[in-house]
Amino acid sequence: MDLIGATAAWLSDPAHWQGANGIPSRLFEHVALSGGSLALATLVALPLGLWIGHTGRISWLVVTSANAWRALPSFAVIGLLVPFTTVLDANLGFTLYPTLVAMVVLAGPPILVNAYQGVADVDTDLVEAARAMGMKERQILLGVEMPIALPVLATGIRSAAVQVIATATLGSAFGFGGLGRFIVLGDANKDNGELFGGVVLVAALALTTLGLFLLLERRLVSAGLARRTAG
Repeated sequence: MDLIGATAAWLSDPAHWQGANGIPSRLFEHVALSGGSLALATLVALPLGLWIGHTGRISWLVVTSANAWRALPSFAVIGLLVPFTTVLDANLGFTLYPTLVAMVVLAGPPILVNAYQGVADVDTDLVEAARAMGMKERQILLGVEMPIALPVLATGIRSAAVQVIATATLGSAFGFGGLGRFIVLGDANKDNGELFGGVVLVAALALTTLGLFLLLERRLVSAGLARRTAG
C-alpha cells in the first residue's frame, strides 16, 4: 500500500477514534499541554514585554535574552530537565513537566519581543500628548499604546501557539501522550500509516490554530481601533 493510502486507511479506521489511546484523547492531551504552556508563557512574557516597551528600560536585554532562549533546542531542554523534575514527581516529572517547561521556554521569546516592539514603536508624540492630558502611565499603556500595538502583540502570541503545537510532539519521546505519540509508535512499529497519520493530525491542528488566531486577531484589532476612535 502506498504512503497516502496507508495514512488515509489509518486515519479512517474507527478503532483509532475511540478509547484512551484514540485520536480524540491524544488530541485533548496535545491541546491541553499546548494551551497550558502558552498561557503560562503569556502570563510571564506579555506583562514584562509591555513594561519594557513602555519604560524603555533594559530593552537591550530583550533582544539578547530572546535570541539566546530561541537558540535552545526544545528536545535538549526536555532532556536536561528530566533529572530534576523526576525528583519532584517520578511519573509526571518524566512525562509532563519537562515538556511543559520546554514549551514555555519556546513560547516566551516571540511573545516578549513582540510585546516590547509593539509598544516601543507607538508614536512618541501620541504618548506625550496623552501625558499632557493628565493620563497616568498605566492609562497610557492600557488605553493608548496597547490598542495601537495590538496587531503586533497578537502576532507574537499566534507565532508562539503554532510553534508550541508543532514542537510539543517531542515530549512523546519521553512518554508524554499527545498527537506525537502516534509518530513515536508509528516509527517504532514501522507503521507508516500511523506515523504519517500523526504528522497529518499535528499539521491539521497547527493550521486550525493559525486560522483561529488570525480570526481572533482581526476581531481584537477592530475592537482596539474602535476603542481608540471612541476615546
